[in-house]
Amino acid sequence: MSSETTTVKKQERIANNSPLKVKSLAFLSRYGMLLILIALVILMSILSPTFFTASNLLNIVKQMSVVGIVAIGVTLVIITTGIDLSSGSVIALVSVVVASLAQPGGMPLFVPIIVGLGLGLLTGVINGTIISKGKIAPFIVTLGMMTAARGAALLYSGGRPIGNLSEPFKFIGQGQIFGIPFPILLFAFVGVITYLLLNKTKFGKRVYAIGGNEQAAMIAGIHIDRVKICIYGYAGLLSALAGIILTSRIASGQPTAGNMYELDAIAAAVIGGTSLSGGIGTIGGTIIGALVIGVMNNGLDLLNVSSYWQQILKGAIITAAVYLDSRKHNRRS
Repeated sequence: MSSETTTVKKQERIANNSPLKVKSLAFLSRYGMLLILIALVILMSILSPTFFTASNLLNIVKQMSVVGIVAIGVTLVIITTGIDLSSGSVIALVSVVVASLAQPGGMPLFVPIIVGLGLGLLTGVINGTIISKGKIAPFIVTLGMMTAARGAALLYSGGRPIGNLSEPFKFIGQGQIFGIPFPILLFAFVGVITYLLLNKTKFGKRVYAIGGNEQAAMIAGIHIDRVKICIYGYAGLLSALAGIILTSRIASGQPTAGNMYELDAIAAAVIGGTSLSGGIGTIGGTIIGALVIGVMNNGLDLLNVSSYWQQILKGAIITAAVYLDSRKHNRRS
């Protein structure tokens, strides 16, 4: 198709769109997923009397805080047209390492936390360095890290859980402050910090610029490799934080922890409006996407719907979200 024909078709589409239609589409594009979340909450409240209670709603957010934190890091990766499949395995590796260091009467609390976060940061930096310097597809690199990190977790723990954690460490995943579970506060903190990083700093502008057009970003003087290494490092750091919270919550380090969490994180980002084509995505949208998954899982559990059907429904939602993203991308192009 010639460029002239493409231009004419774009002009025809613009001409056929009334101001009201354009505003409606813009409103739905921005708030559509929030409306779906509200509708889902209302529906589940009608179907299950125990759903819309303070304790259950807090439980939903608490349960999704781990996936939500991972999804926030994954969002930055996807905005730059990347992908991170290693998140769940990094959670497992961090889980067994911090559990071995958080024993009663052992090291101070900050030691397992620093070691765990450092380990996650290291895996992310390795991913980013190989992707940016080696010019290898993110899918392949993070798939390799997924396998290696899971193997390292099994090797470190001997394939067995590590329990008997100290009480101060357990507070991270089980404690409350003013009645609010501590994991929710950490989730909110990560969300706010990442929002500010992405929307109020030069780094955030560079992230969007790389996702929008990497060649143009390079011409503009943006150090592509450095930004990508930072992004994957940050994603690894958040995966480590999620691993620490999960380990504390279940009171043991599990070499099988985080299984399929990377897919749930990617799903939350995509459902929340992050484009797999790059350049588009918001932290608020990702949080809403994570809550949609959490509300759906919790509501279906209360309705005694089989977990198998839940997986099928989740897969259908992800496919629909990707399809809609593809349609929007085609319209823009």
